[in-house]
Amino acid sequence: MSSSSFSEKRVSQVIIGLLVFMHITGLPVTIMEPDGALYAGIAKYMVQHHDYWNLFADGHDWLDKPHFPFWMMAISFNLLGFTTVAYKLPALLFLMVGVIYTYRFAYALYGEQVARWAVCILLTAEHLVISSNDVRAEPYLTGLIIASVYHLYRRQGIHLVLGALFAACAVMTKGPFALVPIGCAIAGQYVFTRQWRELFHLRWLLVTVLIGIFILPELYALYLQFDLHPEKIVFGHTGVSGIRFFFWDSQFGRFMNTGPIKGQGDPFFFFHTVLWAFLPWSIFLYAAVIAFMRKDRREFYTISGSLATFVLFSLSSFQLPHYLNIIFPFFAILTAQYILSLKKLKFFRITQYVIISIMGVAIIGLWALYQPAINYLAVGLIVIVVILFIWLPLKGQSQVFFRTCLASLALNIFLNGMFYPDVLQYQSGSSAAFYANRELKGQPIGFYKWNSYATTFYLDAPLERYDNIGTDQSVLLFTTPEYRDSLVLQGHPCRVIQSFSHFPVTKLDLPFVNHVTRKSAVEERLIIFVDKVPPTILK
Repeated sequence: MSSSSFSEKRVSQVIIGLLVFMHITGLPVTIMEPDGALYAGIAKYMVQHHDYWNLFADGHDWLDKPHFPFWMMAISFNLLGFTTVAYKLPALLFLMVGVIYTYRFAYALYGEQVARWAVCILLTAEHLVISSNDVRAEPYLTGLIIASVYHLYRRQGIHLVLGALFAACAVMTKGPFALVPIGCAIAGQYVFTRQWRELFHLRWLLVTVLIGIFILPELYALYLQFDLHPEKIVFGHTGVSGIRFFFWDSQFGRFMNTGPIKGQGDPFFFFHTVLWAFLPWSIFLYAAVIAFMRKDRREFYTISGSLATFVLFSLSSFQLPHYLNIIFPFFAILTAQYILSLKKLKFFRITQYVIISIMGVAIIGLWALYQPAINYLAVGLIVIVVILFIWLPLKGQSQVFFRTCLASLALNIFLNGMFYPDVLQYQSGSSAAFYANRELKGQPIGFYKWNSYATTFYLDAPLERYDNIGTDQSVLLFTTPEYRDSLVLQGHPCRVIQSFSHFPVTKLDLPFVNHVTRKSAVEERLIIFVDKVPPTILK
């Protein structure tokens, strides 16, 4: 092995280690509302009530997502307590499973260097980094789907069992549509290479049966909570079947916009979403797909699994940016293989240095515009990354590639270490819970005509929900200024205990991000003490 290739390999290993650390920096960042905090609260209820079959939110039966991620969170909560890290850690571990299997699959298809570069691309894909912080179901799916594809690609013995098990866990995370990238990756390979006997081999019937067996816990949980109790009101109706929702309404119902949860689809939504979600590699992902179509290939797993899912999502009536994350391992392998196959590097160099410059401007511009509190540890880490960027002991294509990785590292250390922690001060639900835990020492608090999932999860005290306050009640409430005023008009003595700035932090806009106009963009939330109405007033 030449010294240059040895250096490239060693550098890539160091970079991968730094990128894994970058994802870890998101672990202690406060859980974001609405979805992340909602899921954390559901798993917390599981553990508190020792009920691992039923899902509850807002005091009601909850039928939207399957159970697998909640079971993983519940295990983590039992081990580590009701903490931010305990909520995010299982998702991060499954994402790292995805990293490992991306490496193994890319290594099997294209060799070691493609595998290492694919891992770097996957770890720096911007929406994947965001999902390590704002955890939902996608980090689980990202790991489970590529793991299943790898084992089914191996086709023999224990690999079939493991492939079916990972696929079943994916189904118990998102529903049967999770099988689309898995099935299309495997079937696409045999269709495009005309291996018809392999396509109809009996092993796939065995895999199907195994998946059916492995998802039985999910079906039992749904039957127990919903099908066994048709009197329950779900989505405004009685007689709702959890099993039917799992197999049809949550999947085909959303796809065709006929289920209880509806959206408005745009067939071009994911085409422009990829441009920012897969940064800093999106331009070369598009180029890789086009180049793949124009050349004779022997491997179709990655293109079949990714494009079939991409088309399906594009045709769906319910679309969210994070849906694409589950096929990022396929995208990473395609992109790494394409970049390493380039003969002329001028366009690659110019494009990536432009993107690097944009990321650098984003750090400086966001810091100047938002002006977050200084985290000296994060600043120190960014300085080290900049030094590595300048000193990087490689040349040519490898230098450009790893400098892109380092630019992504700097950007996301800034986001996880300075920007998001400061922004989340304006998530009033978590701020109120932290204040109550510290100052109110376990006193019960109630929501009055509004709700916060972050408060539900973080509050270490009994939590009630009120639509009306009796004249003989003395309660602590977490509410809005408008509802406080309505209580005063009703004659209730109200005293403000603490005020909190409020902004929906997953929907950032320019007036909020700009420190000059931020005060006008935020609302107010209050913890108030409502005393009994004096008898003289009642008379």
